Amino acid sequence: MEQIEQADHAAFGVGRAALANTVMDGSGLRIDHGRRRGRGAAINMTGRFEPVTREGFDDGWQSLEDLPPFRTDVQVEKPRKILARNTSPDISFDRSINPYRGCEHGCVYCFARPTHAYMGLSPGLEFESRLFAKPDAPRLLAAELAAKSYEPRTIAIGTNTDPYQPVEREWRIMRQVLEVLEAANHPVGIVTKSALVMRDIDILSRMAEKGLAKVAISVTTLDRKISRSMEPRTSTPTKRLEAIRALSDAGIPTSVIAAPVVPGLTDHEIERILDAGAAAGARQASYIILRLPLEVAPIFKDWLLREHPDRYRHVLSLIRSMRGGRDYDAEWGKRMKGSGPYAWQIGRRFEMAARRLGLNAEKQTLRTDLFQPPRLENEQLMLL
Repeated sequence: MEQIEQADHAAFGVGRAALANTVMDGSGLRIDHGRRRGRGAAINMTGRFEPVTREGFDDGWQSLEDLPPFRTDVQVEKPRKILARNTSPDISFDRSINPYRGCEHGCVYCFARPTHAYMGLSPGLEFESRLFAKPDAPRLLAAELAAKSYEPRTIAIGTNTDPYQPVEREWRIMRQVLEVLEAANHPVGIVTKSALVMRDIDILSRMAEKGLAKVAISVTTLDRKISRSMEPRTSTPTKRLEAIRALSDAGIPTSVIAAPVVPGLTDHEIERILDAGAAAGARQASYIILRLPLEVAPIFKDWLLREHPDRYRHVLSLIRSMRGGRDYDAEWGKRMKGSGPYAWQIGRRFEMAARRLGLNAEKQTLRTDLFQPPRLENEQLMLL
């Protein structure tokens, strides 16, 4: 953290090219561009729970050039349960599913990055390159839905890591989860920034006919260059709008989320994002202000300093003006929208644009009365 703050003062003297060539590793030092090509984070700090801190440095033998690039590695995780529960008062759902741990999209702002520290891994580059898949998710879900004590409510998917990240093309865990939910007539709400969701339109459209499915597409910016830098392995803004159109045309209730809103960088696009989303068929909309919890703050700051050094101080000043003078305020009710005059202004702009476009005119409530518990293979048949 201190290294990045110090870099803030030095950035305007050393120039952008010099910053880009700086080699860092370990507790916040930047990694060579060749090793992290196609990745969002440029640092790979040690997880906060580790007893020691790793730090790479050039010993004079130029050995850093021989280090291999960060490639995506997927390991299998075998949880005992797949439904995660929460009681947060500012979240509209109480249960969710995460088919994957870590996310190859590599978004520098991802608030889920700190969770990789629980695995003894870095929330930096390892979060987007060392992933965990849960292939038992469909079987575990069926077992939990079949429990006699289970009461159906909408299951949220994509609220932590994206279920349609690139590795889903091979693992297909999300599609299998949807097959279980469709068979049980169980409602599901999906959030993604990947056009891969269009692959499952067949299932989602059948569920939507029964009032059992809705999808929200997150659009951070319409600027393809900023998007590719800030969220390198996501679908382009154009492809996300195409996904909204395809889902909407298939009869699936679709929302557009302007998220995260980065003050001083993408906040001027709120109206354009809603305009584009509504034109593509979205009928609902929402927004979330940038969140920088724990290790996300130094990762985002490092990216901002590399890519937009001229805006670094201004963006951070606006962020802190909405977070009580800090990088982040985790207080319920404030963490999503922020506080203060600038946050209020963003909120009013969003409301005016949504009202003008007729968004959020009707609330999309999914049905739970059609639910039928799955019948497990080893379940004894009823006599009567």
